[in-house]
Amino acid sequence: MRGPLALFLAFATLFAGPAQAESTTHLLGADHPAPAFVDELPAYQPDERVTGTLRIWGHGSFKRDFMGQLLAYWIAEFAKHQPDVKFENRMYGTASAIGSLYSGTGDIAILGEEISPAALRAFRRAKGYDPTGIEVANGSVDVNFYDYAHMIFVHRDNPIKGLTLKQLDAIFGEEGRRGGGQVRRWGQLGLGEAWRDAAIIPYGWKTDVDFGLFFRERVLEDSHRWNGAMREYEHQQRPDGTQYDHGQRIVDALATDRGGIAISNIRYKHPDVRPLPLAWDAKGPFVDATPQTLIDRSYPLIRIIPAYVDVAPGQKMDPAQREFLRFLLSREGQRILIDHSGYLPLSAKTLAQELGKVK
Repeated sequence: MRGPLALFLAFATLFAGPAQAESTTHLLGADHPAPAFVDELPAYQPDERVTGTLRIWGHGSFKRDFMGQLLAYWIAEFAKHQPDVKFENRMYGTASAIGSLYSGTGDIAILGEEISPAALRAFRRAKGYDPTGIEVANGSVDVNFYDYAHMIFVHRDNPIKGLTLKQLDAIFGEEGRRGGGQVRRWGQLGLGEAWRDAAIIPYGWKTDVDFGLFFRERVLEDSHRWNGAMREYEHQQRPDGTQYDHGQRIVDALATDRGGIAISNIRYKHPDVRPLPLAWDAKGPFVDATPQTLIDRSYPLIRIIPAYVDVAPGQKMDPAQREFLRFLLSREGQRILIDHSGYLPLSAKTLAQELGKVK
C-alpha cells in the first residue's frame, strides 16, 4: 500500500508506545496464549463492492492514540478488499464520538468503553431513537488503557469463596435492586464466628467517573445510591511526580483492612489481598477473570468495546458502513485486534450475534 496510510503505519510501528510494542502474549498475560479459535473464524467476504468516505470518530487522543493505531491496521487490510472506500479518522476521545453521529459529522463511532447514559440520552433527544450498537471487541484482563475487567478483592485472611452480582449489589449499594436488601456484616454472607459481626468496608473508584459508572450500571442496576460507607479513590501524584493509580491506592488500602472489600484490577495485585471468583447468579459458575472467561462472557464484570452507527428505524445501514463493520467482525478483523492491541476478540457465538445486527 502506498501513500499517507503507509507512512502512518511505518511511523506508528517505529514510535509505538510501550503498550503497542508489547507482544500479544504479554498483553494477554504470560500464562494465556493468543486465542487459537480466531484463525477458525469465517474470513471476510464482501457482500458487494462499495465506495464512499467513512468518517470515524472515537477512542483515543493525541497523547495515547491506541484505537487510532489499531484502526490504521484495520483500514490497511480492509483496503485490500474494498479499495474504493476512503477514511477520515478523528479519534479525539470516546466523549466526542456519539455526538459526531447525531450532529452528522461522523459515520461510525468506535468507543473505548460502553456507551454512557448521558451520551445515549443526548442521541435520543437529537434523533428520537437509539443509535445502532455493534460489539467489536472485549476489554482486556489487565492491560492499562484497554478497558480492563473490574475485579473484586478481599483481604487474604478473609475466607469467603466467591460472590454473585446480587451479593455485590447488596454490599456496594443502598437499594438492593437485585432483591438482596443490604449486606453490611460478613456474617450475612455466611462467614463464621470470627467474622460474623465484622463490618464490611467497601473500597472503590470515584463513583462519578467512568469506572464507577460502569459498576453502577452492571451491578447496581443504575442505582445512584451507593453504600454510604464507600471509600472512594482517584489518581494521585506522588512527591516524585509519578502517578499513584487509583486502582493501586484501592488495593493498598484494602491490604490494611481485614474487613474490607474492594473494586480494582489484578494489575494492582498486592500480597495481602486476593481476587474473588464471581458469578452472574447463585447457580454459577463462579469464575476468575481470564481471557477465556471474558471471551465467553462467563465472567460478569467484563468490559465491551462497541461501534455505533446512526440507522433510522425502518432504514438500512449505509453499504460502506455495513461492509467495514462486517470486516471488523471477520477472521481478519479479529486477528488484527489481538495482534495490534490489548483487547480480546469476540467469541464465535458473539460474532454471529453481532453480525446479525449489521444489515
